[in-house]
Amino acid sequence: MTDYSSTRFINDSRLGVDMRLLGLLAVLLMFGLLMVYSSTIANSDKSLQPETGLFFRQLLHVCTGLIFMVMTALIPIDLWERFGKWILLATIIVLAFLVIPGVGHEVNGSKRWIGVAGFRFQPAEFAKLVVVIYIAGYLTRMRTRLESFSHGIVMIGIVMSLIGLLLLAQPDFGSFVVITITVGVMMFLGGVRIWHMLLCVSATACAFTLMVVMAPYRMARVLSFTDPFADPFNSGFQLVQALIAVGRGELFGVGLGGSIQKLYYLPHANNDFILAIIGEELGFLGISFVVFLFGPLLWFALQTGRLAAQAGYLFAARLAEGVGALLVVQALINIGVNLGVLPTKGLTLPFISYGGSSMLMCCAAIGLLLAVQRQCLYVDLPVKITNTKLKTPVRVSSVKDGQRRLSRGVV
Repeated sequence: MTDYSSTRFINDSRLGVDMRLLGLLAVLLMFGLLMVYSSTIANSDKSLQPETGLFFRQLLHVCTGLIFMVMTALIPIDLWERFGKWILLATIIVLAFLVIPGVGHEVNGSKRWIGVAGFRFQPAEFAKLVVVIYIAGYLTRMRTRLESFSHGIVMIGIVMSLIGLLLLAQPDFGSFVVITITVGVMMFLGGVRIWHMLLCVSATACAFTLMVVMAPYRMARVLSFTDPFADPFNSGFQLVQALIAVGRGELFGVGLGGSIQKLYYLPHANNDFILAIIGEELGFLGISFVVFLFGPLLWFALQTGRLAAQAGYLFAARLAEGVGALLVVQALINIGVNLGVLPTKGLTLPFISYGGSSMLMCCAAIGLLLAVQRQCLYVDLPVKITNTKLKTPVRVSSVKDGQRRLSRGVV
């Protein structure tokens, strides 16, 4: 008698996750700690002793981020889908608090931080991940209506406009750009019509251009980006110093710890412009190594999303794709800024730059990716089986491999 039973697919790990992804994360975090140490070790001030305080704080950020990652990976995926809109609402409320005078903490003219119990965190960093969760849920709920302009574009545009207004009030134009591009990638992969997407891209480009023209400091950044050496001691100072650092590194670099630009010449050498220090100390090969690390990260995210979609978990698929897009888009923008390809923006290099909020967000994003692998790639396969004595999961390399083995009765 034929029985319609099921078996399950898991990755080749007792943890139910791809160990190669964890290995890639370990390389990124260790390399980041190394470069934070190298870029801050000379900040000794009057004591003339090596400065290790920032390194140990970053180490604390990494440890806390790993705890966040594990916690996120253990939360059921369906809870993120169910409560995504409420999490988004809470995030909007927190971002709105920054608009209230006296609430936000101002640094360099931007009010992006909130202090709690002696610690400061940046709500915009967590808003990036929250928007990914919400959009993944929306694309899943409205998957049969995405061909409609009102459901495919307008509703998402309303949410993005509200988030954008709150971010621009800080101001934090860079985070808004990252969120916008990430959402655009998710909409494209989610099935929104191409001509709707082209119309949306055109409108977004016009809006960004208007925002740049209306803000004198943004316009100055764009002009200095086109020719930073025209004003090397004012508007073009940061980019000029970054280009000097990259130029000094040439092919192999001046050696780890040998950077001169980090000696108070290049502002934010340990966070926004840490790639320039990598280029100076490790050369073109060091920059290529960083770029190479984010390639497999995107591949893992897209592969996880593809397998989740094949298994019927559409929210998990959209979530994995959004996480990959978020991390890689921010990395590419940071790399472009450091190399003078894009105008200067205050965005960190994921997993490598110094910063607590950014590290927590990035590790939580990896936690979501691991959650998809653990909970959704442990998949019921609708395959006909004649042997019903199988009670334990079978480790296979892919869903197709599991179906093939089951169809031949090989378990």
